[in-house]
Amino acid sequence: MESTHARMVGALVGVALGLAAGGIAPPAHAVGEDTAPTTRKPTDPDYLAGKKAVEAGNWQAAIDAFTRAAARDKANPDIQNYLGYSYRKAGNLDTAFKHYTVALELAPDHRGAHEYIGEAYLMKGDLKMAKRHLAALDRICLFGCEEYRELKKAVAAYEQNKR
Repeated sequence: MESTHARMVGALVGVALGLAAGGIAPPAHAVGEDTAPTTRKPTDPDYLAGKKAVEAGNWQAAIDAFTRAAARDKANPDIQNYLGYSYRKAGNLDTAFKHYTVALELAPDHRGAHEYIGEAYLMKGDLKMAKRHLAALDRICLFGCEEYRELKKAVAAYEQNKR
């Protein structure tokens, strides 16, 4: 008798192959966003301004815009992840960790937040915690995902540099 897991995997593979055969590609993944559906409001002007600021590498403008967006949408894990990302890029790891933690409390399987908090732990020198988030991504990404590959690459580079 086929297991539930095996049937689910088979069904997912069938759907993926069907989409690929039909020329339908999955949506592109933007920095900071999880590819899983969320209830975020992408038309929020501050959210959009924050994304533009991230793309431009203007971390303070991103922080300001996402902070305003978060004040209106406190339960949005993508906004919290973007805040963590922006604070990390601005050099404020402590505040970055707070926002990544909130993103993961709101959405425990948020791939982007796991990748970025793992990278933040590497910046802090905490390989054990980075590997914990890599393991979470390995569990979340049934067939692998960009976030898993990126964090795995960062962990490998960190380990190579420590030798």
